[in-house]
Amino acid sequence: MASLGLVWFLYAQLSAHGFDWRLAARSFGQLHGTWLAVSLIPIGGTYAVRALRWQIFLKPLKPKSSFWKIFKATLVGFAAICLFGRPGEFVRPYLIAVKEGVPATSQFAAWLLERVFDLLMALLVFAYALSRVQASEVQVGPQLTWVLKTGGRIVGLASFGILTVLLSMRHIAEPLRKALLRWLRFLPERHWATAERWITACVQGVESTRSDGALVGIFLYSVLEWVLVGACYWCLALAFSGLVQMSLVDVLIFMGFVSFGSAVQIPGIGGGVQVVAVLVLTELFGVRLELATTFALLIWVITFVVVSPVGFVLALKEGLDWQSLRRLGKEAAV
Repeated sequence: MASLGLVWFLYAQLSAHGFDWRLAARSFGQLHGTWLAVSLIPIGGTYAVRALRWQIFLKPLKPKSSFWKIFKATLVGFAAICLFGRPGEFVRPYLIAVKEGVPATSQFAAWLLERVFDLLMALLVFAYALSRVQASEVQVGPQLTWVLKTGGRIVGLASFGILTVLLSMRHIAEPLRKALLRWLRFLPERHWATAERWITACVQGVESTRSDGALVGIFLYSVLEWVLVGACYWCLALAFSGLVQMSLVDVLIFMGFVSFGSAVQIPGIGGGVQVVAVLVLTELFGVRLELATTFALLIWVITFVVVSPVGFVLALKEGLDWQSLRRLGKEAAV
C-alpha cells in the first residue's frame, strides 16, 4: 500500500504540474562537482564501519576475524542488493560465513541483529527529524506540525522499546534456546538435531550482545555509520547550493524521513528512497519537482548504485559472476 501511495503521488504531481525536462537537465550542469566527489568519502566510510561492526558480531565465534575479508564481502553484498533487490541481502552474511569458516545461520542471525541496530538508529534520526520540524523552515501548517511532533514522541518510544529488547537479549537468548528445544522434542531425532543446530547457530550469532563492551562498541559504530550518512547528505546539499537551500537541521530532517524509504519496495524499481525523497523535498521544503527529482536521483546513485561496480569487480576476483551472485542470494534466502 505504501509503494502504491508513493507511485500515485508522483503520478499526481506529474499530472498537475508536468515536468520540465530542460530544467532537470540544466540542474545537473549547475551542481558543484567538488562536493559531489567529496560525498563519496563518507558513504564509502559506511562500508568500512559496517565491516568493523561485523567483526564484533563475529568475535564470540572467531575472535580474530579478517577485516579485509569482511569488508570485501560487504561491498559484494551491497552490490548484490543493488542488482537483485532483497534476495541480495543474504549474499553478504553467506560470503562472510564461508570466508571466516563459521555457520551460515550464525551470520544470518548477525545480519538480523545488524538490521535491528540500523532500525534503532533510523528511528532515533526520524524521531529527531519529526521533533525539529517546527524549529526549521519546513513549510507545514500548525496542525501538521502537531501531528509530526506527536509522531516523533511515538517513534521515540518505539526506539526505547527496541533498545530494551537489545539490552535484554543477553539474558534471554540462552533460556529461549533451551525452551525452543524442549518444545521441539516431539520431532523425530534427525529433524530435532537439525533444528538444534539452527537454533544454536542463531543464538551464537547474537552472542556479542552478552558483553557490555561489545554492545557499546556495536552502538558506537552504528552511531558513526549514521554520522557518515548524514555527512554524505550534507555534501549533496552543498552540491545543490544555489538550486536547493537547506540548513543542517533541514538535512537531518530530510535524512530522517528518507531513511524509511529503503524499507518501501516498488515493483520494478526497488527501494522507495527516490520517491520518498521527492515527496519530502516538494511537500515539506517547497522544492520544484524537477530539482527534487535530480536530488533524489543523485542520493540513490551515491548511496546505493556507486558501490555496484566496485563490488562486482571484487566478486569477479573471487570467481563469482552475475549468475553466481543471483544464485547465492536465492539459495541463502531459502
